[in-house]
Amino acid sequence: MILHFYFARRFALSFLMITSVFFALIVLVDLVEQTRKFSDLDVSLGQRLNLTLLNTPQTINQILPLIMILATVVLFIGLARSSELVVTRAAGRSAISALNAPVAVSFVIGAMAVGMLNPIVAATTKRYVAVSEGYRSGGAAALSISADGLWLRQGNDQGQTVIRASRSNADASVLYDVTLVAYSKDGGPVRRIEAKSAALGDGAWSLRDAKVWPLVTGLNPEASATRHELLEISSSLTLDRIRESLGTPAGVSIWDMPEFIAQLEQAGFSARRHKVWMQAELARPFFLMAMVLVAAAFTMRHTRFGGTGTAVLAAVLMGFGLYFIRSFAQILGENGQIPIILAAWAPPGAAILLATGLLLHAEDG
Repeated sequence: MILHFYFARRFALSFLMITSVFFALIVLVDLVEQTRKFSDLDVSLGQRLNLTLLNTPQTINQILPLIMILATVVLFIGLARSSELVVTRAAGRSAISALNAPVAVSFVIGAMAVGMLNPIVAATTKRYVAVSEGYRSGGAAALSISADGLWLRQGNDQGQTVIRASRSNADASVLYDVTLVAYSKDGGPVRRIEAKSAALGDGAWSLRDAKVWPLVTGLNPEASATRHELLEISSSLTLDRIRESLGTPAGVSIWDMPEFIAQLEQAGFSARRHKVWMQAELARPFFLMAMVLVAAAFTMRHTRFGGTGTAVLAAVLMGFGLYFIRSFAQILGENGQIPIILAAWAPPGAAILLATGLLLHAEDG
């Protein structure tokens, strides 16, 4: 048991060290990218650094499998150079039993990534989008889905407009049973519009069968209301921005995802992408375990045999290959070409079996 705790502590320290290095590199690179993005806008260094820190958790979350591979490589190369693996074998412990602690720690890290890091990434991603849109257009465009329907917010120099729709078509290009409330820059409502449908075109909403109420002091809104068979309202939104806000599962916490999926389907959207993402997140601890097993299969060898660099390269390339297969399977699942459960759980299962086979082949007692 003491030996397992020792290996677990060494692996956890390796993981923290690699994570710290990547965190520093990501912050430096992303700060340069944010500077390039907002070079023509009046965005200070502190604001760019704030955007960088908001965007960093999502990047760390994405490269977690790579960090796991490198942490395993650092652990076992260190154990091999100090001959601790040789001593472990001489004490009657097999090489595979030495993997129990690192695999258990990787599972715990994966569970923490799903239960704790995922909500943090969702919150920082939403905040990053809102702040960056505010810097870019002067008014943030927001989208949310609730039991009451679909809600949008668009902004420009004249003020904000809140849009509510009971449902939408699958690609969010047409909204049905629409209500728009326009607000002036000082925050007061100036106009209300109700329409049977609203189609987003090039810089404008095309409203059909619309009724407009002016909300101006001294006027009777109903007496001054007008009807329009077709009415166009300027918009700062685009279809790509709406789909990006709607279709990014990373912006929703894993704990809120089941309710969000139900609301998506109720609003008329396809939730298949979100279902695949949720199952892939639940399978993440097992995928991280597979990354540890894969890296260990190539690096659990004594340095006197030589070829350490080749073994490390092979482990990293194998990890990238498995990550590519996992991403490809998720795409197939999102497109409906394979079942959701198969798309999310088959890659981790296959990776664990492959790595276990390599370890059993290399094990000599």
